[in-house]
Amino acid sequence: MMGKSHLIISTGVTLSVMSLLGHEITIPAVAVAGLSALLPDIDEPNSLLVRKAVPEFLLRILQVSLIGAAIYLYFAGIAAPPWNLALALLVGSVSFLPGRRLRHLVMLLLALALFAFADAYDPWNYIAACVLVVSSVVPHRGLTHTLYAVAGWGALLYFASLGMNDGGSLWIAGGMSYALHLLADSLTQRGITPLPPLPIKLRLKLMSTGTKKGSAVEKFCIVLTLVLVMYVFVLTPNL
Repeated sequence: MMGKSHLIISTGVTLSVMSLLGHEITIPAVAVAGLSALLPDIDEPNSLLVRKAVPEFLLRILQVSLIGAAIYLYFAGIAAPPWNLALALLVGSVSFLPGRRLRHLVMLLLALALFAFADAYDPWNYIAACVLVVSSVVPHRGLTHTLYAVAGWGALLYFASLGMNDGGSLWIAGGMSYALHLLADSLTQRGITPLPPLPIKLRLKLMSTGTKKGSAVEKFCIVLTLVLVMYVFVLTPNL
């Protein structure tokens, strides 16, 4: 499924089910559900979440900065010729990496910044930094599309939100929304491997992204989600 479909379906179903089960729907819970709906695809540099977090203009700034750093290294006299030229070419060449690689680099730099300068947001800064590091090195639909990731993300939210008034709703919202993303991906031709290294493949082949059938299935699921949300929050708000 596409990112927007994941966002609508996973978030809508999660919040609806939570409301039906009697959990309070708070703004933090909505935010966590929305983030978790997209989080499994953070290992894909062109996913909706990564493109929003690392937009094109940020990549252009990085490229210009690397070229400027290369020029500085060449003329600053930090290294004697020809090593100054080699160092400048090495740094400058990074600016010509494909967009996917540049986004991975930005994710790693953001992780380092969170580790170094975001102590005021403990423990969320370390959680975000670890997620960025892991997601920049694992293959798409690898570790982030497993039940280990669901359990790990739920546990992180649980322990990080201890003591908060709505802490319970946060880890439920995050874990459920994340799991629904994986469930949706199991409907595709590619499917997921939920418990590696066990050779268990969930692949129902009900849809394929980019095809008419896949688009029809996505739209049908979105409509069902909107009907559920309407029923829970509009027609029976006091249920």
